[in-house]
Amino acid sequence: MLHDRLLVQPEIDASERQSTSGLVIPATAVGPKRLAWAVVVAAGEHVRQVAVGDRVLFDPEDRAEVELGGTDYVLLRERDVHGVAKVQETEGATGLYL
Repeated sequence: MLHDRLLVQPEIDASERQSTSGLVIPATAVGPKRLAWAVVVAAGEHVRQVAVGDRVLFDPEDRAEVELGGTDYVLLRERDVHGVAKVQETEGATGLYL
């Protein structure tokens, strides 16, 4: 990867979703724009905030798709990433202070 580019593998998005109340929302229903999650597979040399293996949140409308070895990937710039999911470690103190 060059410069500030990221190669991510999007998570499989089911065509139908289920709301928290149990209603099934079909894929044809038009609603607010949804962001998607993906795992970073490769990162360019100028990427600072994201590492390979991180789970990132991005806009699926602004993407360039590429197929490598039969697997679909998405090419993004680092600035197109809206968030990075971090796993919280529960070892040690709880983080609560009185």
